[in-house]
Formats: sequence, C-alpha cells, structure tokens
Amino acid sequence: MTMRIIVPRTQMILAAVLVLILSAAASHAPAQDIVRGTVFNDRDQDGLRGTNEPPLPGVRVSNGRDIVLTDKAGRYTLPTGDDDIIFVIKPRDYMTRVDAFNIPRFYYVHKPAGSPKDLKYAGVAPTGPLPKSVDFSLTPHPEPAEFQVIIFGDPQPRDIKELNYLTHDVVEELIGVNAAFGVSLGDIVYDDLSLFGSYNAVMSTIGIPWHNVHGNHDENYDVKTDELADETWERVYGPTTYSFDWGPVHFIVLDNVMYDGHVEPGKYHSEIGRHLTFIKNDLKLVSRNTPVALMMHIPIVETEDKDELFALLKDRPHTFSMSAHWHFQQHFFLGADDGWHGKKPHHHLVHATACGGWWSGAPDERGIPHTTMSDGAPNGYSIATFSKHDFSIRFKAARRSADEQMSIFAPSSVASSETGTAEVVVNVYAGSERSVVELRVAGAKKWTRMKRANRPDPYFTAMKAAELRDNLPKSYRIAKPRNSPHLWAAMLPAELPKGTHVIEVRTQDVFGQVAFGRRVIRVE
Repeated sequence: MTMRIIVPRTQMILAAVLVLILSAAASHAPAQDIVRGTVFNDRDQDGLRGTNEPPLPGVRVSNGRDIVLTDKAGRYTLPTGDDDIIFVIKPRDYMTRVDAFNIPRFYYVHKPAGSPKDLKYAGVAPTGPLPKSVDFSLTPHPEPAEFQVIIFGDPQPRDIKELNYLTHDVVEELIGVNAAFGVSLGDIVYDDLSLFGSYNAVMSTIGIPWHNVHGNHDENYDVKTDELADETWERVYGPTTYSFDWGPVHFIVLDNVMYDGHVEPGKYHSEIGRHLTFIKNDLKLVSRNTPVALMMHIPIVETEDKDELFALLKDRPHTFSMSAHWHFQQHFFLGADDGWHGKKPHHHLVHATACGGWWSGAPDERGIPHTTMSDGAPNGYSIATFSKHDFSIRFKAARRSADEQMSIFAPSSVASSETGTAEVVVNVYAGSERSVVELRVAGAKKWTRMKRANRPDPYFTAMKAAELRDNLPKSYRIAKPRNSPHLWAAMLPAELPKGTHVIEVRTQDVFGQVAFGRRVIRVE
C-alpha cells in the first residue's frame, strides 16, 4: 500500500517563501574561503622563506576571531571572509618584521574587492584572490624578564604645524631611547588621515618598534558603519585589535571605539563588540599567571560592554589596562562597584596626552604652545617598566627634567600673622588616590600629610583667567579648568618666623616611587 502525503497549499507557499529567504540571505552572506600558510624562522630577515629557514610549530595565527596553532611543519589553516586581516601573534623571544617606519608588519589584509572607492581618505586597494600560501616570518630575538615601554596618549596633530610641535616638544628627546617598543593610545591624528604617513616618519626617528591604537579621530567619517570606519587605518596599520607577547607579558591592543556614522558623521560610543570573540579565544591560549596588559583608546570605565571583558579577565591575578582620550591623567583601581570581580582591584590608567590640551595655549620662545591639560598637568609621555609580574610607570613632562613630577602653588610672600591660614596646593602630575603627599618647611623634622583636594589646579585657573582677560586668539585658548584628580592641599605651619623659607614636598606613588619638589616663600 502506498501512502500519499498531502501538503496543504498554505504550507507549500510558506516553504517556497522560506527557500527564497534563505537563498537571498546566502547571496548576501560574506564569501568564505580558506587561508593557508606557514610561520617560519626568518634567519636572514628578508621576509621570504629560504631553503635553510625552518618552520615554527605552536605559533598562534588569527583571522581576528579564530586562533589556531601552527603544526609541526609550521603550517596553519583558517577560515576567512572577504574582509579579513590574517595575522600572527608574536611569541616571546621572537620579533616580527618592521617596515622603514618601525611599524610592525605581522599581518596580511584580505580584501578582494578593496575598500569603498568614494572614501575621502584612501582605503585598501583590491587584494584579489587569496595567495596560495600566506606566510609569516619571525626572527629570534631574546627578550629579558624586565623591559621598558614608552607610552603616548593622543598625539593628535591637526596639520603639519602641530606635527612639528609633537616632533620638537616630545619626540626629539626620545631618539635613541633604550625601550622594547612604544605605543600611542589612539587619536594618532585629528581627523585628517592624510597625516598618517608624516606622523609615521616622525615617530620612526625614535628608533624602536611602534604600535598604534585606533582612536575616534582616526576613523573614516564618510561611512555609515563601524565595520567601514577603519578602512584607511587598515591600509596603514592593519588590524585594530590584535595581541603579542613581549618578555613575560601578553599585550592586547584593543579597539573599543564603536563608530555611529548611521546617526551622524563623527559620532561614536565606546564598545568592544565583535572584538570580544578574539579576546576570548586569545586568552584561552595564555596561561592564567601570565601578566596581561590591555592598550585601548577610550577609558574602560566608559566602555559599555566592559563587564564582558572583565569576566574574561577576573580569574587572572596580573592584569593592567591603559587608555587616553580624556586629555587629563587619572588612575582607577576598579572593584565590585565598577563591575570588576577579581581578587584584587584592576588598575586602569587614563594616560596624559602627548598633545596635552590639543596643542593650545600661548607659545614659548621656540614657538611651541604650553598645551597644559585641564587638570593642570603638562603634556608628556610615560616610561613603563615591566618586570615578571610587576610593573611601574613614571610620567615624563615634555622637555622638562625627569625629576619634575609636581607643581607647588603657594604665595610668594605672606604676613607672619597669616602663616597658619596660607594654603599650599600641590599637583602631582601622575598621582592617584594611593599616593602619599607630605609637606614641611626645610629644617623641620616632622612631615605633614596633605589631603586630596577635589578642585581645579590654581595655576591653570589663573592661566584661563588671563587668557580671557587678554582676549587671546582662539587658536591659543586652553580648555576650561576641571577638578584635578591628583591635587593635594595643606596649610603652612603657623608662626613661621620672618624671613625666607623653603617649602619641601615629597610624594610616594602606588609603585613606591618617590619624588620631591620645593618652593621658596617669604614671611614678612
């Protein structure tokens, strides 16, 4: 007996519609392909595999989502779409190639059709079909357990004039520095992406490999989606999110700028989004006790999906993260109230900017603006020292002595009857809630502990008042004063005798580093 299954006409119609929908979806799905290649020991450092250059097994390779390890023959296989960047994750004691500008070249951009053609700033040219083999070269490079990293916040030049400020104010004193590498924490330029090349040339003079973090002013503003906002970046720097090992530390360069061009050009918010998949897979291959340092542009406290990132990090005892973006410096020690649930607080540093207050303020005798930040601190950079599981950071004000870590505000002279009511205010440029700041008059045995003061820096407030009074040109105008997160205050000791006195201030930061400052006053 043969059974006949009768399908109602409405079900047949629905099935046909479903087939059409699935077919349409498939026709719009990103094309999938397989990329293959080899990671090898590039003994002659020419980027090409020679007959005497062995494969490297166990090296991580990624498509920005998935991560695989090379096999015994140094080979890997990964799925790839039509808009992917394939890259090697640098292991310890090896280095990737750098170009003529000291920018690490550890990736291959796969974009067969290229970037959109009508971009204001050029994106990636069509790369065509995948090569038969996408190979990555690594060169042996012993890396000690202790090393230094140079940290810039936003360099952010608007034009060549401001790039010259960066060159003479910050870069020149770093030429020849003995550091493993440097990093700029986003806003490499200020909207004009044609400056990337000139910026790279300037930074290359420092003489060390230089990493760059993607910032909100580094985006293509003439697109609608976040996926297309980094087309010029990809042409110049490659992926916006990746990782590498240096010494005992695992570094993650993280793009946490989400472009909202569909709302309006230039609009953005902070979100990690699709990059969380890469970070999750990346950390699976990093031992729990390995220190993890994250480098991003927008402070993590502003990032909408930070809790998802924190969940990936919470069981790791050695984590640190840094950002810039705010144009003032502040340390955070994040706990449960901030969404962090590790055993000890997570230290996040919002770093000072290389451009300070956007290259603003009256120029000095060399024509460079003082560009003081709104927290009253100068522009500059930091030297981070990593040592096994520990790290420390020392801020360096541009073109100033390395010993200058504070400014001291006090009257030049005070009546003897007013000494107990005259205030001393200290701005410790890289201070935090864990800093100890103390004051004494030279010769006294006892130090007085100063209290944190949540208010604007008095020097910066005076500068802003003078600017308004003198009606300076708009190009010189500095930001509005803000409450400084690293200000301390105390009264002068009472009953100081008449004469000249030296006020001494000492501070010890969260890393145990000590700094001193002095100011001379007269008691009349």
